[in-house]
Amino acid sequence: MAKGYGVSVYPAISDPEGLTDYNALAGLAVRAGGGRVLSNFGRVVAHEAGITERVVLIEFDSFEQAVAAYESEAYQKALVALPDGFERDFRIIEGID
Repeated sequence: MAKGYGVSVYPAISDPEGLTDYNALAGLAVRAGGGRVLSNFGRVVAHEAGITERVVLIEFDSFEQAVAAYESEAYQKALVALPDGFERDFRIIEGID
């Protein structure tokens, strides 16, 4: 079965402290949903139209598990904690067997 990955890119972070509540809630929700954070706050080298701000990569045992974790009540509560006007590019992708 192919793994699932949550990929989140933050085009700009003007107030990193504003993410404190979201980070705490999202971390709990991701772990409860079976996710493993592979990259967070690490170094980034961007090419072409890439963005050098924060990139988060989370691995799940399956694509379906990743979708279920995003749709979970716990993660939906985390999303409410994202500050107003905050921008991110989030997607769930299916890995290769």
